[in-house]
Amino acid sequence: MSKLEYNEIREKKIIIYDGEPCEVIESHVARTQQRKPQNQVKLKTLISGKTINATFHVSESADEADIAKKPITFLYHNKGEYWFCDPEDKSKRFKLDYALIGESAKFLKQNSEVEAVVWENEDETEQIIKVTLPIKMNFKVKEAPPAVRGDTSKGGMKVITLENGTTLNAPMFINEGDVVSINTENGEYVERV
Repeated sequence: MSKLEYNEIREKKIIIYDGEPCEVIESHVARTQQRKPQNQVKLKTLISGKTINATFHVSESADEADIAKKPITFLYHNKGEYWFCDPEDKSKRFKLDYALIGESAKFLKQNSEVEAVVWENEDETEQIIKVTLPIKMNFKVKEAPPAVRGDTSKGGMKVITLENGTTLNAPMFINEGDVVSINTENGEYVERV
């Protein structure tokens, strides 16, 4: 476990705060007059999913969480339960809660491989604390309204439905059956494949 100085606690780092792994969402080092600088951070606890505001002063440091990444395969979701398995052993199935997966759940595709962030706690038991998807994923367009000539009042965009039921804005030239690339971090259309 490595120590991070107050100014090294930045976005996307995973630290131990109050005995729990937390991801840094925002960080801002503020230097006010006649005071020592401090790092004001917003943390998301990766076990309970709560958001916490914290301040680290010059003399303070934080422990970086000992994490490992391993591939897992998404199988299906049913009634709020998301089922995954080990890619090498399909019989080892397990479920994860929506709170753990978050907004990226809408880009999960059956039998697609994603990355699990695994944390080993004090009891040396492994626990999945986060699921990350590839930044770009390809989806087949299930529904796309026809492009009407002259309909550019919405900036030349239309709402399409992907193969997994997710809807998003895409350019007018995208048609039903096309394969499009989507940025899973911001949920936006990237290109037609």
